[in-house]
Amino acid sequence: MSIQLPAKASAVVIGGGVTGSSVAYHLAKLGWTDVVQLERKQFSCGTTWHAAGLIGTMRANENHAKLAEYSMSILAQLEQETGQSTGFRQVGSLSIAHSDARFEELKRVASMNNVFGVTQVDILTPSEIKEVYPLLETSDLLGGSWVPHDGYASPVDVTMAFVKGARKLGAQCIEGVTVADVVVKDGRVRGVTTDHGDIETDYIVNCAGMWARTLGKQSGVNIPLHACEHYYAVTEKLDDLPDDLPVMRDHDQCAYYKQDAGSLLVGAFEKHALAWGQNGIPQDFCFDELEGHMEEQLMPVLEDAMARVPRLQKTGWRKFFCGPESFTPDDQFHMGEAPEVKNYFVAAGLNSIGIQSSGGLGKALAEWIIEGHPPLDLWGNDIRRMYPFQGTQYYLENRVTETLGLLYDNHYPYRQMETARDIRHSPVHERLLARGACFGEAAGWERPNWFAPQGLEPKYEYSFGKQNWFEYSALEHRAAREGVVLFDQSSFSKYLIQGRDSLGILQRISSANMDVAPGKMVYTHWLNERGGIEADLTVTRLSENEFFAVSGAAVSGKDMNWLRRYIPCDAHCIVNDVTNAWSVFGVMGPDSRAMLSDAIQHDFSTEHFPFGAVEEVEVGGAVGRAARVSYVGELGWEIYLPVDQARHGFDWLVRKGESHGLKMAGMHALDSCRIEKKFVHLGHDIGDEDTPLECGLGFVCDMNKDIAFIGHEAIAKQKETGAWKGKRLVQFLLQDPEIMLYHHEPILRDGKMVGHLTSGNYGHTLGGSVGLGYVYEEDGVNLEYIESGKFEIEVGGVAIAATASLSAMYDPKAERMRG
Repeated sequence: MSIQLPAKASAVVIGGGVTGSSVAYHLAKLGWTDVVQLERKQFSCGTTWHAAGLIGTMRANENHAKLAEYSMSILAQLEQETGQSTGFRQVGSLSIAHSDARFEELKRVASMNNVFGVTQVDILTPSEIKEVYPLLETSDLLGGSWVPHDGYASPVDVTMAFVKGARKLGAQCIEGVTVADVVVKDGRVRGVTTDHGDIETDYIVNCAGMWARTLGKQSGVNIPLHACEHYYAVTEKLDDLPDDLPVMRDHDQCAYYKQDAGSLLVGAFEKHALAWGQNGIPQDFCFDELEGHMEEQLMPVLEDAMARVPRLQKTGWRKFFCGPESFTPDDQFHMGEAPEVKNYFVAAGLNSIGIQSSGGLGKALAEWIIEGHPPLDLWGNDIRRMYPFQGTQYYLENRVTETLGLLYDNHYPYRQMETARDIRHSPVHERLLARGACFGEAAGWERPNWFAPQGLEPKYEYSFGKQNWFEYSALEHRAAREGVVLFDQSSFSKYLIQGRDSLGILQRISSANMDVAPGKMVYTHWLNERGGIEADLTVTRLSENEFFAVSGAAVSGKDMNWLRRYIPCDAHCIVNDVTNAWSVFGVMGPDSRAMLSDAIQHDFSTEHFPFGAVEEVEVGGAVGRAARVSYVGELGWEIYLPVDQARHGFDWLVRKGESHGLKMAGMHALDSCRIEKKFVHLGHDIGDEDTPLECGLGFVCDMNKDIAFIGHEAIAKQKETGAWKGKRLVQFLLQDPEIMLYHHEPILRDGKMVGHLTSGNYGHTLGGSVGLGYVYEEDGVNLEYIESGKFEIEVGGVAIAATASLSAMYDPKAERMRG
C-alpha cells in the first residue's frame, strides 16, 4: 500500500516509540490535530518493545514526581478513550535494603516524596516486607520502602494506546517512513524530508531514541545519548506465583523483579555496563535482540537473585535477554527546544524509565511547544544543559557505562562521576593538584571541591553523614571567615556583550538597572514573562557599549540562548561566550585587603574601591581586573586574568599570600559559606518558577527604569496583590549538630508540612546544618509567623528541631563583606 504524506503539518514527531507516541497524542489533545508522527519501521520496534514496563512514582524531585503521577493516571484514561488495554496492574512496588547506606537513602527518599504530596511511601520492617513479598529471604534485611499504587504495564500496549488516541483526535501516525533530514532555513525548522516525500512544518520533535543523536547532528543539534546493553531473564512458568506480586527492587544487588505472565522476570542494572552501537545503530534495526555478554554482565546478578529469592534455585530459565537502551551523561532524560535551531524540540534519552515517564513527558513537552515555555521547572532535563564535548563519541561511550548502573547505585550526596573525566581544566589545575585538591566535576570542569592535608590521598569516602573531607573543608571555611583563602572560580561562565544597542537590550533582559558608570558591577536576574528567574548573574559595564556578564558554570548554554533570543535581528549587539578566555581567582576573607595590598600596587580601601567596583590591576606581570564582590559573605575580590597569564598570576598571589596565611579553599567551603549567608543557588534555591520577591531578592528589580524588563508586569502584580508573601524562602539551622542536610527534606511547622528544603550544607560558623527552603502559607509568611511556630526538619523520617529565620543568620546586614 502506497503511503501518502500530507504536504503540511503543524508539527512532525519523529519516532514511534512510547515517547513519540505520547508527544503526538498530547499535541493533538491540545488542539494541534494535524500533527504527523513518523516511524521508520513499526511502532515500538526500537527499545520500547523490550522495556520491563515498570510504573513507579517515587522521584528525586517534586516536578519529576508530578510527571510520574500523571504518567500513571493517564493509563486508565487512555483505555477509556481508545478501548486499547495498557496492561496496567497496580500491584505496588517494594524496595529493600540490606546495607545501612541503602536504608538511609530509602528513608530520606520516602520523606522527600511524602512532602511532595504526589505519592505515599511507607517504610517497612523486615517482617512487613515478608508479608508483602513472601518469596523473599529477609533475614539480612534492615527494612524497605513500599509504594502501594505503583505497578507495571505493557510497553507495546501503552504505545498503541497513545497512537490510537492521537489518531482519534485527528493526528496522522504513520509507520514505514524514514526521515532523511530536517529542513532548516534561517536558523529555524521549515520541514522534513523523507523517503516518501517532504512535509512542510514549523516544528519537529526528535523522539528518535537511539537514533536521536545521529539525526540531530545532521542539523547541528547536540543530543548526547548512547545505547548500552541492558539485560533481563525470565523464568519458566511458576504455577503458584501470586498474580498480584509487587514489583521488587534490590538496588544493592542491581536487580528488579516483576511478575511476567506467570513467570518471574529479573532485570539488571549492573554497576559497570557495556556501551553498544559505537559505530552507529543499524538502520534496519527492528525488534532486534543483542547477543550481549550474558556470563559477565547478567549471571552475577542472577546468582544474587537466587539467594534473595530461594525459589529461583529450583526454577528453570526460559529466556535470557539483551537489548539496547539509551542513556545520557547525567542520567537525566533530554527534553525541550534545542538552542541551535529554533522550533527543533527533543524528547529522548530516557535512561530506562521511558514507560513510567512517557505520559508526563509528552504532556509537558506538548505544553512547552504550544505555550512557548515549560509548564514546570525542568531545567535538569533541558537539552540546553548539555555541552558540545558531551556529544562526542569518546565521552559518551565511556560515560554511559556508568550512568546505567547509577540508576540503582547509592545516590550519595556529593557523589562524583568516575568516567569521562579530565575534559575541562583550569589553567592552574596541576598547581591545585599538587596542593592536594580533590576534584569534582561541573559541566565537565575539574574543580577543587576540597583539599587534603599533605600525605593524605584526596579521595571521597561517601556516606549520608559527615564524610571523610568534612573537617578539612571546615578548616577552609573557617579560614574564609577568619583569615584569607583563594578559590579557583575559573569555571564561572563569562559573556561579552558589545555594540551600540547592547545597553538597551540588557535593560530589557535584566531586572536591575544596567545604565551605570563604567567600572560598576550590577547583580541582576533575567526573568521570564511570568516573573520566574531564568538567570542569576552579575553584569559589569566596561565602557559605554561593552558589558561583561558572569554566571554559574553549568548554565552558559541556557544563558547564551536566552540572551540571543531577545536580540532583534537588526540590532547592533554582538554576544560572545568568553568563559575560556578568563581565569578567576576569588581572594576572600577579612585579611584579603591586606594580602592584595601587598600583592598588587592598588588602593583596596573602601573609599577608593567600594563594593561592586571593578578596576584594572597588575598581578605581577599579568594584567587583569579586580572585582569587589563576594559569594561567601566576607570582604573579598575576584581577580580576573587572561588564561595565558593565569598561572603566573596564581603563583604571584600564592607567593605574596604566604605571609598572610593564605589557604586554598574548595567548592564545598564556598557553598557552606554562601548558605550561612543565605545566598541563593540557581537550580536549587531559585528557578523559572520562583520570583525575586519570593526568594527575598526583590531589590534586584528596578521597577522605575526607562526600559521595562521582561517580567516587569508579573513582578508588579505580585507587589500589588502581595501574593509573594504566601511563599517565602526561609533559612533553617538544625539544633542537633550531628545531622546533615542536603536537599528536599520536609519542613514542619507545629507538626504540619509547610514546604521542603531546596539546598543544604553544614554551617561551620553557625554550628550546625543549614538549609534553605520555601515555606508556604496562604495568609502570608512574615516575622510573626516564623517566631510563633515550632519548626522542624524531617530527616529520614525523624523530625529534628530547627531555628528558622527570614534573614541571614550570619551577618544579616552584610557589614563584613561591605566594610
